[in-house]
Amino acid sequence: MPHLIPEAQYDAILQAVEKFPMGASVSTLLSLPGIHLPKRTLQRRLDQLVGEGRLSAIGRARSRRYTVLSSMAESPLMLREEPTQYATRLEWLSPAGREVRALVSRSLAERKPVGYRRKLLDDYVPNVTFYLPKELRRNLAEIGHVGLANLPAGTYLRQLMDRLLIDLSWNSSRLEGNTYSLLETQRLLEVGVGVEGKGTAETQMILNHKAAIEMLAEQADEIGFNRYTICNLHALLADNLLADPDAIGSIRRKPVGISGTVYHPLSAPQQIEECFGAMLSKAEVIEDPFEQAFFTMVHLPYLQPFEDANKRVSRLAANIPLIRHNLCPLSFVDVTREDYVSGLIGVYELNRVELLRDVFEWSYRRSCLRYSAVRQILGEPDPFRLEHRAEIGRTIHEVVATGMNKQNAARHIAQRARQSLTAEHRARFIEITETELGGLHEGNIARFRIRPSEFRSWKAAW
Repeated sequence: MPHLIPEAQYDAILQAVEKFPMGASVSTLLSLPGIHLPKRTLQRRLDQLVGEGRLSAIGRARSRRYTVLSSMAESPLMLREEPTQYATRLEWLSPAGREVRALVSRSLAERKPVGYRRKLLDDYVPNVTFYLPKELRRNLAEIGHVGLANLPAGTYLRQLMDRLLIDLSWNSSRLEGNTYSLLETQRLLEVGVGVEGKGTAETQMILNHKAAIEMLAEQADEIGFNRYTICNLHALLADNLLADPDAIGSIRRKPVGISGTVYHPLSAPQQIEECFGAMLSKAEVIEDPFEQAFFTMVHLPYLQPFEDANKRVSRLAANIPLIRHNLCPLSFVDVTREDYVSGLIGVYELNRVELLRDVFEWSYRRSCLRYSAVRQILGEPDPFRLEHRAEIGRTIHEVVATGMNKQNAARHIAQRARQSLTAEHRARFIEITETELGGLHEGNIARFRIRPSEFRSWKAAW
């Protein structure tokens, strides 16, 4: 007769793991007074809970961490309207992060006005200076690794595209004070329907995020820390939101102020240009993708090279190295606006990165937990689709953009197959392309650079 394990034993493990919102390791759990199990037994119990969907596990070997995800227990793809219960707690802050938070929480009258300090940028030596400690970089690489490092840049992003478009557009906009809910954002991005009573600027902001994320996905092999990428990200994010159209995608020529802080950014255009160039040069040669991402989150908002949308640009630009290395993306899930802004003010006024670093680490861990669940549903990528993804996407785009009906589309796909593939692969190409066409809807057309208006016109003829 099999030995029955008391449910109370599992409950004790779940309660212990719940105390660690950023994840608990086996060694951490073994040190707790309520856990009275040998190491191997505890590992078996944890694996059982993961298999039942009651725990989530990320990382490997000694870096493996277990987390309770009760809000995602029914469906890893379930949309959540509110941040988790841990989003406003401070247990995850380091002592230095707490110190910075206390300093920037003082009234404005108690804080000394400061300007831009070029020394912060000049003192940073790529691959010698590190804002993220070695152990943290190693751990983030462990949890962010998805087994696609040797595949073309952007492979993982394209797998998650539909989900990430909603998550990152909503979270990044929310951190700017946008009042769209997550479900309202999903509806806007999937069917193009805004919310009555919301400001047009809020609607435009979310649509701009969608366009910017699509650019990162489409040009994954070409994006980098260069003027083209960063200025075009700004142009997409600021589209129709600035009073001066000439300021879109351009380095600012006028002073700017930042509310809620005593920091005053540079105002001389020549100095801004010089620092912008130096910042991009240093960012591009940083080898570690997480250090590169965090460097961008620190220095781009600190410099304020654009008239507006600098923080938005930095959040999307932080994903560039993650996209290029096929690491889990950073969607700022569960980050509160207060924590994020306080971290930036610590950089602005004190030139201290510890609080923003804590926010970055917290956010990335939460993103990894979210997308590891999504990845389990998606499964491994199809090698054939991966190899021929560009030709499949181009063919589908041509069919829809030119309004082909089923008969014309079938001929066009067969012609493409003959032109681009060997005889043994043509049938598979035709099958995949026709299946994708049959499954198109307004919620997944962004993968093929299809606009909603194009899709609706094509669908009527189809």
